[in-house]
Amino acid sequence: MNSDSRWLAAAAALAARARPLSRPNPGVGAILVKDGRVIARGWTRPGGRPHAEAVALAEAGEAARGATLYVTLEPCAHTSARGPACADLVSAAGLDRVVVGCLDPDPRTAGAGIARIRAAGIATEHLPSPACAASLSGYLTRQRLGRPEVTLKLALSLDGCIALASGESQWITGPEARAHTHAMRARADAILVGGGTLRADSPRLDVRLPGLEARSPQRWVLTRGAVPSGWRALPEPAAIAGMEGVLHLFVEGGAQTATAFLAAGLVDRLLIYRAPVLLGGRPALGDFGLSPLAAAHGRWRMTERRQLGSDTLEVYEAANRHEG
Repeated sequence: MNSDSRWLAAAAALAARARPLSRPNPGVGAILVKDGRVIARGWTRPGGRPHAEAVALAEAGEAARGATLYVTLEPCAHTSARGPACADLVSAAGLDRVVVGCLDPDPRTAGAGIARIRAAGIATEHLPSPACAASLSGYLTRQRLGRPEVTLKLALSLDGCIALASGESQWITGPEARAHTHAMRARADAILVGGGTLRADSPRLDVRLPGLEARSPQRWVLTRGAVPSGWRALPEPAAIAGMEGVLHLFVEGGAQTATAFLAAGLVDRLLIYRAPVLLGGRPALGDFGLSPLAAAHGRWRMTERRQLGSDTLEVYEAANRHEG
């Protein structure tokens, strides 16, 4: 990995600080580098403003002159009541160079941000960065497909069950896996369960990690009926397109809800927490219409596998998630 790619990856890691509080704007990271040293950093602030570039440039002040800006997403080219276009701020900062990890698919910017900065005489390069694309996955999914990125979480026994035959399911996994689930909740804008899970378990669906409680996501339930105070109803999976301001949706269950999202082809990412127990109980999934068997192959790609106490986490991405 060359130095530009490393700096972009560092900016992508910085962008994680913005998620999910930057909604409805994407979490962007920006780093200013001069003589091989970081002179300023920025990430999108809560509510979406100020943008990452504006934060970094304000921190650097006059020191920004002659520096290189590494930013995960193309600087915006449109102005709003909340502030000037970042492309204009960048153009006026006296930078030597700008390196962008992802082009912005928003038609208001889409190449215009880079063009405006180049027109100001600043060397500007788009260097496609997998790290930056991953950090912007929810935003890119919303822009390209018109819906949030969907992560489906399943906590399973070795024999693929999510509960005993009686329905008892707390707790299949251990404390380390449950803590990891809460960390993943803290990265989501909204969390969704099925109506059966809501009625049976009355889940809190909040984040119970010290210091991250304020990042608890919106609570949604897949139902056409009435919902308790503090919850929002989603009548069917396809209606996620209308979840305003939601870039990252975390689906926790149960089996009917998981099956419905898979049948609709709306799952981008799978988190499978596998506990070393055998239950012989209720299966994690029902029939979601996959036929023939050959159609199952090549649909998922493992991106991560780790041990969490006595449990195992496997992360998969849909093979077609970047299509369209």
